[in-house]
Amino acid sequence: MSDKRLKILFASSEVSPYAKTGGLADVAGSLPKALAAMGHDVRVVLPKYKQINVGNYLTDFPVEIDHHLETGIIRETKLTGKDYEVPVYFIDNYKYFYRDGIYGFDDEAERYNFFCKAVLGMLPRIDFQPHVIHCNDWQCGLIPLSLKTKYVDNIFYQKIGTVFTIHNLQYQGIFPRNTLRLIGLGDEYFTPERLEFYGNVSFIKAGLLYADIINTVSNNYALEIQTPEFGERLDGLLRKRAQDLYGIVNGIDYEEFDPANDPFIYQKYSIETIDLKKKNKSGLQKEMDLPIEDKPLIAVVSRLVDQKGLDLISGIFEQMMGCGVQFVLLGTGSDYYQKLFLELKVKYPKQTAIYLGFNPDLAKKIYAGADMFLMPSRFEPCGLGQLVSLRYGTIPIVRAVGGLADTIQDYDEKTGKGNGFSFGPYDKTALLETIKRALRIYSEHPDRWRRIMVNAMKSDFSWGRSAEEYAQLYEKAIHKNLSTIYRAV
Repeated sequence: MSDKRLKILFASSEVSPYAKTGGLADVAGSLPKALAAMGHDVRVVLPKYKQINVGNYLTDFPVEIDHHLETGIIRETKLTGKDYEVPVYFIDNYKYFYRDGIYGFDDEAERYNFFCKAVLGMLPRIDFQPHVIHCNDWQCGLIPLSLKTKYVDNIFYQKIGTVFTIHNLQYQGIFPRNTLRLIGLGDEYFTPERLEFYGNVSFIKAGLLYADIINTVSNNYALEIQTPEFGERLDGLLRKRAQDLYGIVNGIDYEEFDPANDPFIYQKYSIETIDLKKKNKSGLQKEMDLPIEDKPLIAVVSRLVDQKGLDLISGIFEQMMGCGVQFVLLGTGSDYYQKLFLELKVKYPKQTAIYLGFNPDLAKKIYAGADMFLMPSRFEPCGLGQLVSLRYGTIPIVRAVGGLADTIQDYDEKTGKGNGFSFGPYDKTALLETIKRALRIYSEHPDRWRRIMVNAMKSDFSWGRSAEEYAQLYEKAIHKNLSTIYRAV
Protein backbone atom coordinates (compact mmCIF):
# COMPACT_ATOMS: atom_id res chain seq x y z
CA MET A 1 0.00 0.00 0.00
CA SER A 2 1.17 3.54 -0.65
CA ASP A 3 1.75 5.95 2.24
CA LYS A 4 -1.07 8.13 0.97
CA ARG A 5 -3.59 9.21 3.60
CA LEU A 6 -6.91 8.17 2.14
CA LYS A 7 -10.22 9.93 2.64
CA ILE A 8 -12.84 7.20 3.07
CA LEU A 9 -16.59 7.37 3.53
CA PHE A 10 -18.01 4.16 5.02
CA ALA A 11 -21.73 3.86 4.17
CA SER A 12 -23.80 1.24 5.95
CA SER A 13 -27.43 0.67 6.93
CA GLU A 14 -26.31 -0.32 10.44
CA VAL A 15 -23.28 0.47 12.57
CA SER A 16 -22.48 -0.72 16.08
CA PRO A 17 -23.08 0.68 18.68
CA TYR A 18 -25.87 2.77 17.13
CA ALA A 19 -27.97 0.22 15.21
CA LYS A 20 -27.45 -3.51 14.90
CA THR A 21 -29.24 -6.60 13.62
CA GLY A 22 -26.20 -8.70 12.69
CA GLY A 23 -22.53 -8.90 11.79
CA LEU A 24 -22.66 -5.99 9.33
CA ALA A 25 -23.00 -3.57 12.26
CA ASP A 26 -19.96 -5.07 13.99
CA VAL A 27 -17.84 -4.69 10.86
CA ALA A 28 -19.10 -1.16 10.21
CA GLY A 29 -18.33 -0.21 13.81
CA SER A 30 -14.86 -1.79 13.92
CA LEU A 31 -13.18 -1.52 10.51
CA PRO A 32 -13.39 2.31 10.30
CA LYS A 33 -11.69 2.57 13.71
CA ALA A 34 -8.86 0.30 12.55
CA LEU A 35 -8.43 2.36 9.35
CA ALA A 36 -8.43 5.60 11.34
CA ALA A 37 -5.77 4.15 13.66
CA MET A 38 -3.65 3.60 10.53
CA GLY A 39 -3.84 7.34 9.82
CA HIS A 40 -6.64 7.50 7.24
CA ASP A 41 -9.44 10.07 7.31
CA VAL A 42 -12.42 7.74 7.75
CA ARG A 43 -16.00 8.84 8.24
CA VAL A 44 -19.13 6.75 8.66
CA VAL A 45 -22.71 7.42 7.54
CA LEU A 46 -25.92 5.56 8.41
CA PRO A 47 -29.64 6.32 8.76
CA LYS A 48 -30.78 7.88 12.04
CA TYR A 49 -33.29 5.31 13.18
CA LYS A 50 -35.76 6.02 15.97
CA GLN A 51 -33.68 4.28 18.65
CA ILE A 52 -30.59 6.43 17.96
CA ASN A 53 -30.58 9.30 20.43
CA VAL A 54 -27.22 10.93 19.68
CA GLY A 55 -26.05 13.34 16.98
CA ASN A 56 -25.82 17.11 16.78
CA TYR A 57 -27.51 19.00 13.94
CA LEU A 58 -25.11 19.86 11.13
CA THR A 59 -27.15 20.86 8.09
CA ASP A 60 -30.17 19.96 5.97
CA PHE A 61 -31.04 19.99 2.27
CA PRO A 62 -33.73 18.82 -0.17
CA VAL A 63 -33.56 15.32 -1.67
CA GLU A 64 -35.59 14.55 -4.80
CA ILE A 65 -37.63 11.35 -4.51
CA ASP A 66 -40.05 10.40 -7.30
CA HIS A 67 -40.57 14.01 -8.51
CA HIS A 68 -41.07 15.51 -5.07
CA LEU A 69 -38.70 16.77 -2.38
CA GLU A 70 -37.93 15.27 1.01
CA THR A 71 -35.67 16.85 3.60
CA GLY A 72 -32.39 15.21 4.49
CA ILE A 73 -31.12 16.29 7.90
CA ILE A 74 -27.48 15.59 8.76
CA ARG A 75 -26.47 15.02 12.34
CA GLU A 76 -22.99 14.22 13.60
CA THR A 77 -21.23 12.45 16.46
CA LYS A 78 -17.87 10.68 16.83
CA LEU A 79 -16.43 7.27 17.61
CA THR A 80 -13.32 7.97 19.66
CA GLY A 81 -10.60 5.88 21.22
CA LYS A 82 -6.99 5.95 22.28
CA ASP A 83 -5.62 6.06 18.73
CA TYR A 84 -8.58 6.96 16.51
CA GLU A 85 -11.37 9.46 15.94
CA VAL A 86 -14.10 8.65 13.43
CA PRO A 87 -16.80 11.21 12.58
CA VAL A 88 -20.21 9.55 12.28
CA TYR A 89 -22.99 11.17 10.22
CA PHE A 90 -26.66 10.28 10.55
CA ILE A 91 -29.14 10.78 7.70
CA ASP A 92 -32.25 11.92 9.53
CA ASN A 93 -35.78 11.96 8.12
CA TYR A 94 -38.87 11.38 10.24
CA LYS A 95 -40.93 9.85 7.42
CA TYR A 96 -38.42 7.15 6.54
CA PHE A 97 -36.53 6.31 9.71
CA TYR A 98 -38.58 7.19 12.79
CA ARG A 99 -40.06 3.71 13.22
CA ASP A 100 -39.82 0.78 15.59
CA GLY A 101 -37.22 -1.56 14.13
CA ILE A 102 -34.79 -1.14 11.27
CA TYR A 103 -35.94 -3.35 8.39
CA GLY A 104 -39.05 -5.11 7.16
CA PHE A 105 -41.21 -2.26 5.88
CA ASP A 106 -43.24 -2.05 2.67
CA ASP A 107 -41.34 1.03 1.43
CA GLU A 108 -37.78 -0.32 1.78
CA ALA A 109 -36.93 0.70 -1.78
CA GLU A 110 -37.93 4.30 -1.13
CA ARG A 111 -36.22 4.43 2.27
CA TYR A 112 -32.83 3.28 1.03
CA ASN A 113 -33.10 5.16 -2.25
CA PHE A 114 -33.49 8.25 -0.07
CA PHE A 115 -30.54 7.19 2.07
CA CYS A 116 -28.23 6.70 -0.94
CA LYS A 117 -29.25 10.01 -2.51
CA ALA A 118 -28.83 11.84 0.78
CA VAL A 119 -25.36 10.34 1.33
CA LEU A 120 -24.14 11.74 -1.99
CA GLY A 121 -25.98 15.04 -1.55
CA MET A 122 -24.40 15.45 1.89
CA LEU A 123 -20.78 15.44 0.70
CA PRO A 124 -20.37 18.94 -0.77
CA ARG A 125 -22.48 20.38 2.03
CA ILE A 126 -20.11 19.05 4.71
CA ASP A 127 -17.09 19.85 2.52
CA PHE A 128 -15.87 16.27 2.37
CA GLN A 129 -14.68 14.82 -0.94
CA PRO A 130 -13.66 11.22 -0.28
CA HIS A 131 -11.24 9.30 -2.44
CA VAL A 132 -13.49 6.27 -2.06
CA ILE A 133 -16.93 5.37 -0.74
CA HIS A 134 -17.14 1.93 0.87
CA CYS A 135 -20.70 0.70 0.25
CA ASN A 136 -22.11 -2.22 2.23
CA ASP A 137 -24.87 -4.60 1.10
CA TRP A 138 -27.93 -3.87 -1.00
CA GLN A 139 -29.05 -0.88 1.04
CA CYS A 140 -26.06 1.03 -0.40
CA GLY A 141 -26.21 -0.46 -3.91
CA LEU A 142 -27.56 2.71 -5.53
CA ILE A 143 -24.52 4.78 -4.55
CA PRO A 144 -22.15 3.29 -7.19
CA LEU A 145 -25.02 3.40 -9.71
CA SER A 146 -25.62 7.12 -9.10
CA LEU A 147 -21.93 7.96 -9.35
CA LYS A 148 -21.73 6.23 -12.73
CA THR A 149 -24.99 7.72 -14.08
CA LYS A 150 -26.40 10.88 -12.51
CA TYR A 151 -23.04 12.23 -11.31
CA VAL A 152 -20.79 10.93 -14.07
CA ASP A 153 -20.10 14.41 -15.45
CA ASN A 154 -20.03 16.23 -12.11
CA ILE A 155 -16.47 17.33 -11.28
CA PHE A 156 -16.99 17.03 -7.52
CA TYR A 157 -17.95 13.35 -7.76
CA GLN A 158 -15.94 12.15 -10.77
CA LYS A 159 -12.83 11.06 -8.88
CA ILE A 160 -14.64 9.14 -6.14
CA GLY A 161 -14.00 5.41 -6.40
CA THR A 162 -16.32 2.79 -4.92
CA VAL A 163 -15.88 -0.51 -3.11
CA PHE A 164 -19.01 -2.64 -2.69
CA THR A 165 -18.92 -5.30 0.03
CA ILE A 166 -21.23 -8.31 0.02
CA HIS A 167 -21.85 -9.34 3.62
CA ASN A 168 -24.54 -11.86 2.68
CA LEU A 169 -25.57 -12.42 -0.94
CA GLN A 170 -28.89 -13.92 0.14
CA TYR A 171 -30.22 -10.46 0.99
CA GLN A 172 -30.56 -8.60 -2.31
CA GLY A 173 -33.07 -5.75 -2.13
CA ILE A 174 -35.44 -6.92 -4.89
CA PHE A 175 -38.34 -4.64 -5.80
CA PRO A 176 -40.99 -4.21 -8.54
CA ARG A 177 -40.21 -2.75 -11.95
CA ASN A 178 -41.75 0.64 -11.15
CA THR A 179 -38.92 1.18 -8.65
CA LEU A 180 -36.92 2.47 -11.63
CA ARG A 181 -39.10 5.59 -11.66
CA LEU A 182 -38.45 6.04 -7.96
CA ILE A 183 -34.71 5.88 -8.58
CA GLY A 184 -35.05 8.32 -11.46
CA LEU A 185 -34.03 5.98 -14.28
CA GLY A 186 -35.79 5.11 -17.53
CA ASP A 187 -36.88 1.75 -18.93
CA GLU A 188 -33.57 1.40 -20.76
CA TYR A 189 -32.17 0.25 -17.41
CA PHE A 190 -34.68 -2.58 -17.19
CA THR A 191 -32.59 -5.13 -19.07
CA PRO A 192 -30.68 -8.25 -17.93
CA GLU A 193 -27.43 -6.37 -18.61
CA ARG A 194 -28.46 -3.65 -16.16
CA LEU A 195 -30.87 -3.68 -13.21
CA GLU A 196 -33.54 -6.17 -14.31
CA PHE A 197 -33.49 -9.33 -12.21
CA TYR A 198 -36.07 -11.99 -13.06
CA GLY A 199 -38.78 -9.41 -13.72
CA ASN A 200 -37.84 -7.12 -10.85
CA VAL A 201 -35.23 -4.50 -9.97
CA SER A 202 -32.29 -5.55 -7.79
CA PHE A 203 -30.45 -3.04 -5.60
CA ILE A 204 -27.56 -5.42 -4.92
CA LYS A 205 -27.16 -5.96 -8.64
CA ALA A 206 -26.74 -2.19 -9.01
CA GLY A 207 -23.83 -2.34 -6.60
CA LEU A 208 -22.28 -5.37 -8.27
CA LEU A 209 -22.53 -3.83 -11.73
CA TYR A 210 -21.41 -0.28 -11.06
CA ALA A 211 -18.91 -0.43 -8.18
CA ASP A 212 -15.27 -0.17 -9.19
CA ILE A 213 -14.25 -3.02 -6.90
CA ILE A 214 -16.34 -5.75 -5.25
CA ASN A 215 -15.38 -7.78 -2.24
CA THR A 216 -16.88 -10.17 0.22
CA VAL A 217 -15.92 -11.08 3.74
CA SER A 218 -13.80 -14.20 3.25
CA ASN A 219 -11.64 -15.67 0.52
CA ASN A 220 -13.59 -18.91 0.29
CA TYR A 221 -16.98 -17.18 0.02
CA ALA A 222 -15.62 -15.01 -2.83
CA LEU A 223 -15.05 -18.24 -4.77
CA GLU A 224 -18.27 -19.94 -3.64
CA ILE A 225 -20.56 -17.12 -4.82
CA GLN A 226 -19.29 -17.59 -8.37
CA THR A 227 -21.01 -21.02 -8.40
CA PRO A 228 -24.71 -21.81 -8.83
CA GLU A 229 -24.84 -23.45 -5.39
CA PHE A 230 -23.95 -20.27 -3.50
CA GLY A 231 -24.40 -17.53 -6.12
CA GLU A 232 -28.10 -16.79 -5.42
CA ARG A 233 -28.72 -16.45 -9.20
CA LEU A 234 -26.00 -13.80 -9.47
CA ASP A 235 -23.11 -16.20 -10.06
CA GLY A 236 -22.95 -15.36 -13.76
CA LEU A 237 -22.53 -11.65 -13.08
CA LEU A 238 -19.96 -12.38 -10.38
CA ARG A 239 -17.96 -14.61 -12.71
CA LYS A 240 -18.03 -11.82 -15.28
CA ARG A 241 -16.59 -9.46 -12.67
CA ALA A 242 -14.19 -12.01 -11.20
CA GLN A 243 -11.12 -9.85 -11.90
CA ASP A 244 -12.62 -7.13 -9.68
CA LEU A 245 -13.85 -9.49 -6.94
CA TYR A 246 -11.81 -10.03 -3.79
CA GLY A 247 -12.18 -11.79 -0.46
CA ILE A 248 -11.04 -10.28 2.84
CA VAL A 249 -11.68 -12.12 6.09
CA ASN A 250 -13.52 -10.06 8.69
CA GLY A 251 -11.89 -9.18 11.95
CA ILE A 252 -13.38 -8.49 15.35
CA ASP A 253 -12.71 -5.69 17.81
CA TYR A 254 -10.10 -7.12 20.17
CA GLU A 255 -10.72 -4.35 22.70
CA GLU A 256 -14.43 -5.14 22.90
CA PHE A 257 -13.93 -8.90 22.94
CA ASP A 258 -11.15 -9.43 25.47
CA PRO A 259 -11.57 -12.01 28.25
CA ALA A 260 -8.74 -10.40 30.19
CA ASN A 261 -10.64 -7.11 30.48
CA ASP A 262 -14.28 -8.00 29.81
CA PRO A 263 -16.45 -6.41 32.53
CA PHE A 264 -19.48 -8.56 31.63
CA ILE A 265 -18.09 -12.05 32.21
CA TYR A 266 -18.03 -13.81 35.58
CA GLN A 267 -14.24 -14.22 35.80
CA LYS A 268 -11.59 -12.44 33.72
CA TYR A 269 -8.84 -14.62 32.28
CA SER A 270 -6.14 -14.72 29.61
CA ILE A 271 -4.12 -17.32 27.78
CA GLU A 272 -1.72 -17.32 30.76
CA THR A 273 -4.56 -17.87 33.24
CA ILE A 274 -6.72 -20.08 31.06
CA ASP A 275 -7.69 -22.36 33.96
CA LEU A 276 -9.80 -19.51 35.36
CA LYS A 277 -12.14 -19.93 32.40
CA LYS A 278 -13.98 -22.74 34.22
CA LYS A 279 -15.36 -20.19 36.70
CA ASN A 280 -17.27 -18.67 33.82
CA LYS A 281 -18.82 -22.03 33.12
CA SER A 282 -20.21 -22.41 36.63
CA GLY A 283 -21.38 -18.80 36.55
CA LEU A 284 -23.20 -19.37 33.28
CA GLN A 285 -24.76 -22.60 34.52
CA LYS A 286 -26.07 -20.80 37.59
CA GLU A 287 -27.46 -17.83 35.61
CA MET A 288 -29.12 -20.10 33.02
CA ASP A 289 -30.56 -22.38 35.73
CA LEU A 290 -28.57 -25.44 34.71
CA PRO A 291 -27.03 -27.92 37.17
CA ILE A 292 -23.54 -26.78 38.14
CA GLU A 293 -21.51 -29.81 37.14
CA ASP A 294 -18.53 -30.67 34.99
CA LYS A 295 -20.38 -31.69 31.85
CA PRO A 296 -19.39 -30.45 28.37
CA LEU A 297 -21.28 -27.23 27.67
CA ILE A 298 -22.11 -26.57 24.01
CA ALA A 299 -23.37 -23.13 22.97
CA VAL A 300 -25.09 -21.44 20.05
CA VAL A 301 -25.26 -17.65 19.67
CA SER A 302 -27.00 -16.97 16.39
CA ARG A 303 -29.79 -15.55 14.34
CA LEU A 304 -32.39 -18.30 14.23
CA VAL A 305 -32.62 -18.75 10.46
CA ASP A 306 -32.17 -21.64 8.04
CA GLN A 307 -28.72 -20.43 6.98
CA LYS A 308 -27.24 -21.28 10.38
CA GLY A 309 -27.72 -25.05 10.16
CA LEU A 310 -30.34 -25.21 12.88
CA ASP A 311 -32.10 -28.07 11.11
CA LEU A 312 -28.93 -30.13 11.56
CA ILE A 313 -28.77 -29.27 15.24
CA SER A 314 -32.42 -30.12 15.86
CA GLY A 315 -31.99 -33.30 13.80
CA ILE A 316 -29.35 -34.68 16.20
CA PHE A 317 -30.56 -33.06 19.40
CA GLU A 318 -31.70 -36.27 21.07
CA GLN A 319 -28.40 -38.02 20.31
CA MET A 320 -26.47 -34.98 21.52
CA MET A 321 -28.38 -34.99 24.80
CA GLY A 322 -27.60 -38.70 25.05
CA CYS A 323 -23.91 -37.80 25.11
CA GLY A 324 -24.47 -36.10 28.47
CA VAL A 325 -23.88 -32.51 27.34
CA GLN A 326 -25.48 -29.26 28.39
CA PHE A 327 -26.75 -26.90 25.69
CA VAL A 328 -27.22 -23.11 25.80
CA LEU A 329 -28.76 -21.09 22.98
CA LEU A 330 -29.07 -17.31 22.63
CA GLY A 331 -30.79 -15.91 19.58
CA THR A 332 -33.86 -14.60 17.87
CA GLY A 333 -35.35 -15.16 14.45
CA SER A 334 -37.96 -17.34 12.81
CA ASP A 335 -40.99 -18.35 14.82
CA TYR A 336 -40.45 -21.96 13.76
CA TYR A 337 -37.02 -22.24 15.36
CA GLN A 338 -37.98 -20.22 18.41
CA LYS A 339 -40.86 -22.59 19.11
CA LEU A 340 -38.72 -25.65 18.33
CA PHE A 341 -35.97 -24.80 20.79
CA LEU A 342 -38.44 -23.85 23.51
CA GLU A 343 -40.01 -27.30 23.08
CA LEU A 344 -36.57 -28.92 23.36
CA LYS A 345 -35.97 -26.98 26.58
CA VAL A 346 -39.19 -28.44 28.01
CA LYS A 347 -38.13 -31.93 26.94
CA TYR A 348 -34.60 -31.60 28.40
CA PRO A 349 -34.97 -29.07 31.24
CA LYS A 350 -31.80 -30.06 33.12
CA GLN A 351 -29.60 -30.03 30.04
CA THR A 352 -30.96 -27.15 27.97
CA ALA A 353 -31.21 -23.38 28.46
CA ILE A 354 -32.77 -21.10 25.85
CA TYR A 355 -32.76 -17.29 25.76
CA LEU A 356 -34.79 -15.83 22.90
CA GLY A 357 -33.76 -12.28 22.17
CA PHE A 358 -30.79 -9.98 21.61
CA ASN A 359 -28.53 -9.66 24.65
CA PRO A 360 -24.87 -8.78 23.92
CA ASP A 361 -23.86 -8.93 27.58
CA LEU A 362 -25.23 -12.46 27.99
CA ALA A 363 -23.60 -13.40 24.69
CA LYS A 364 -20.19 -12.58 26.13
CA LYS A 365 -20.95 -14.68 29.20
CA ILE A 366 -21.83 -17.58 26.91
CA TYR A 367 -18.67 -17.17 24.84
CA ALA A 368 -16.62 -17.20 28.04
CA GLY A 369 -18.54 -19.96 29.83
CA ALA A 370 -19.11 -22.58 27.14
CA ASP A 371 -16.65 -25.32 26.24
CA MET A 372 -17.69 -25.56 22.58
CA PHE A 373 -19.39 -23.24 20.11
CA LEU A 374 -21.64 -24.77 17.45
CA MET A 375 -21.88 -23.19 13.97
CA PRO A 376 -22.82 -25.79 11.30
CA SER A 377 -23.92 -23.25 8.71
CA ARG A 378 -25.49 -24.07 5.36
CA PHE A 379 -23.44 -21.16 4.03
CA GLU A 380 -21.43 -18.51 5.86
CA PRO A 381 -19.91 -15.44 4.17
CA CYS A 382 -17.49 -15.01 7.08
CA GLY A 383 -19.06 -15.55 10.47
CA LEU A 384 -18.15 -13.57 13.55
CA GLY A 385 -19.34 -15.96 16.26
CA GLN A 386 -16.52 -18.42 15.66
CA LEU A 387 -13.97 -15.57 15.80
CA VAL A 388 -15.31 -14.36 19.15
CA SER A 389 -15.37 -17.91 20.52
CA LEU A 390 -11.69 -18.34 19.53
CA ARG A 391 -10.86 -15.16 21.41
CA TYR A 392 -12.47 -16.62 24.55
CA GLY A 393 -10.90 -20.08 24.18
CA THR A 394 -14.25 -21.71 23.43
CA ILE A 395 -13.73 -24.29 20.72
CA PRO A 396 -15.73 -23.90 17.48
CA ILE A 397 -17.41 -26.87 15.84
CA VAL A 398 -18.21 -25.70 12.31
CA ARG A 399 -19.03 -26.77 8.81
CA ALA A 400 -16.07 -26.07 6.52
CA VAL A 401 -17.84 -23.56 4.30
CA GLY A 402 -17.26 -19.89 3.45
CA GLY A 403 -15.42 -17.95 6.13
CA LEU A 404 -15.66 -20.87 8.53
CA ALA A 405 -13.30 -22.81 6.28
CA ASP A 406 -10.93 -19.81 6.18
CA THR A 407 -10.77 -19.31 9.94
CA ILE A 408 -11.17 -22.71 11.61
CA GLN A 409 -8.42 -25.31 11.19
CA ASP A 410 -9.62 -28.81 12.05
CA TYR A 411 -7.70 -30.24 14.99
CA ASP A 412 -5.12 -32.88 14.08
CA GLU A 413 -4.36 -35.25 16.95
CA LYS A 414 -1.03 -36.29 15.40
CA THR A 415 0.42 -32.79 15.00
CA GLY A 416 -1.51 -30.95 17.71
CA LYS A 417 -2.36 -28.23 15.23
CA GLY A 418 -5.83 -26.80 14.82
CA ASN A 419 -8.11 -24.34 16.60
CA GLY A 420 -11.43 -26.17 16.28
CA PHE A 421 -13.35 -29.01 14.64
CA SER A 422 -14.92 -29.00 11.19
CA PHE A 423 -16.80 -31.23 8.78
CA GLY A 424 -17.66 -31.00 5.10
CA PRO A 425 -21.03 -32.27 3.89
CA TYR A 426 -24.22 -30.55 4.98
CA ASP A 427 -25.36 -33.64 6.83
CA LYS A 428 -26.59 -34.20 10.38
CA THR A 429 -24.61 -37.43 10.73
CA ALA A 430 -21.39 -35.61 9.85
CA LEU A 431 -22.22 -32.96 12.46
CA LEU A 432 -22.94 -35.56 15.15
CA GLU A 433 -19.73 -37.46 14.44
CA THR A 434 -17.73 -34.22 14.69
CA ILE A 435 -19.37 -33.34 18.00
CA LYS A 436 -18.58 -36.83 19.30
CA ARG A 437 -14.96 -36.45 18.18
CA ALA A 438 -14.68 -33.18 20.08
CA LEU A 439 -16.37 -34.68 23.16
CA ARG A 440 -14.00 -37.64 23.16
CA ILE A 441 -10.94 -35.41 23.22
CA TYR A 442 -12.53 -33.15 25.84
CA SER A 443 -13.32 -36.09 28.15
CA GLU A 444 -10.39 -38.45 27.53
CA HIS A 445 -7.50 -36.10 26.75
CA PRO A 446 -7.69 -32.92 28.85
CA ASP A 447 -4.09 -32.06 27.94
CA ARG A 448 -4.96 -32.09 24.25
CA TRP A 449 -8.10 -30.08 24.89
CA ARG A 450 -6.05 -27.45 26.69
CA ARG A 451 -3.73 -27.36 23.67
CA ILE A 452 -6.68 -26.65 21.39
CA MET A 453 -7.83 -23.86 23.72
CA VAL A 454 -4.37 -22.28 23.59
CA ASN A 455 -4.32 -22.62 19.80
CA ALA A 456 -7.71 -20.91 19.68
CA MET A 457 -6.66 -17.99 21.86
CA LYS A 458 -3.45 -17.55 19.86
CA SER A 459 -5.45 -17.18 16.64
CA ASP A 460 -5.32 -13.56 15.50
CA PHE A 461 -8.42 -12.18 13.81
CA SER A 462 -8.04 -8.60 14.97
CA TRP A 463 -8.66 -5.92 12.34
CA GLY A 464 -5.01 -4.96 11.74
CA ARG A 465 -4.23 -7.20 8.77
CA SER A 466 -7.70 -6.97 7.24
CA ALA A 467 -7.66 -3.17 7.48
CA GLU A 468 -4.38 -3.14 5.53
CA GLU A 469 -6.01 -5.29 2.85
CA TYR A 470 -8.99 -2.92 2.65
CA ALA A 471 -6.66 0.04 2.24
CA GLN A 472 -5.08 -1.75 -0.72
CA LEU A 473 -8.55 -2.44 -2.11
CA TYR A 474 -9.42 1.26 -1.87
CA GLU A 475 -6.30 2.07 -3.87
CA LYS A 476 -7.43 -0.37 -6.55
CA ALA A 477 -10.89 1.22 -6.66
CA ILE A 478 -9.47 4.73 -6.94
CA HIS A 479 -7.09 3.67 -9.70
CA LYS A 480 -9.78 1.84 -11.65
CA ASN A 481 -12.20 4.74 -11.42
CA LEU A 482 -9.57 7.23 -12.59
CA SER A 483 -8.60 4.91 -15.46
CA THR A 484 -12.22 4.81 -16.54
CA ILE A 485 -12.44 8.60 -16.49
CA TYR A 486 -9.25 9.02 -18.53
CA ARG A 487 -10.42 6.46 -21.11
CA ALA A 488 -13.67 8.36 -21.49
CA VAL A 489 -11.90 11.68 -22.10
